[in-house]
Amino acid sequence: MHELRTRVLAEVRKVVVGQDDVVDALLIALAARGHVLLEGPPGTAKTLLANAFARALGLDFRRAQFTPDLLPTDLTGTMTLVGGALGELAFRAGPVFTNVLLADEINRTPPKTQAALLEAMGEAQVTVDGTTRALPDPFFVVATQNPIEYEGTYPLPEAQLDRFTLKVEVSAPPRDVEVAMLGLRHEGVRPATLGDVVPIGDSTASAIALLGSIRADVDATLANEAVVGYVVDVVRATRQLPAVALGGSPRAAVQLLAASKAHARLQGRSFVTPDDVAAMAPPVLRHRLVLRPEAELERYRPDDLVAAALQTVTVPR
Repeated sequence: MHELRTRVLAEVRKVVVGQDDVVDALLIALAARGHVLLEGPPGTAKTLLANAFARALGLDFRRAQFTPDLLPTDLTGTMTLVGGALGELAFRAGPVFTNVLLADEINRTPPKTQAALLEAMGEAQVTVDGTTRALPDPFFVVATQNPIEYEGTYPLPEAQLDRFTLKVEVSAPPRDVEVAMLGLRHEGVRPATLGDVVPIGDSTASAIALLGSIRADVDATLANEAVVGYVVDVVRATRQLPAVALGGSPRAAVQLLAASKAHARLQGRSFVTPDDVAAMAPPVLRHRLVLRPEAELERYRPDDLVAAALQTVTVPR
């Protein structure tokens, strides 16, 4: 997985600079069989990054632009008439039938359409007209949303947020990176495009096989009893914070352990340490905490609350 990261970063950097941490988060979530919610202001390359990431891995990629008039069948697919007036009904697959689905501006569509992704993300299948159809393996959702503009948006409910393994906050790159990026454009160098991103494998099948091997390694990553207890204690500690109305669920503990295993592999280790858990706690838990009204008025940040939970738990040695 460490070698895969190096190769994927080399390709993604051709079109997106200064977002290496986001690429790491995407790899961790994909290896942990999860999904990612990217939140950041416009112009921070969230859409471009997701597309480049899929291209670098050589996986099938489709994009769904979430709008107020988007219907659930626009995502999952529908039964259509083929062969003329006397033809037969056939299933026309929607964009969820892919390896990497970009749910762009997911909070721009009503809850009914948002909910169409629940079954897909949780069980890797969709049900249309009473028939259940399996999605390709792997199936990985990268959703984006803009935290600045809330007019005309539909905030994701807790059940939907809980389906995302990680919530990653995407910000502008450092100043020196922006200066270098603009300097290249003014020196007459042709800006790189998605067409310059070369898949690291020979085919989609080889990419899927490689990902299967990596996921097997992540599953086999060792986490001793003390580390597992630490994961549970951290999640339980979020439920005891005075500013929190709803803390992390048992699913959050499962996801935190899986993400910690993938993080350990990304660091080149075959075992989980408390540092892996602490590193993954903010992206795993920040979107799962429901604050009390008075805490929202005082503008508590979820990351600060996760840090407070970590401080209350004894780190195993």
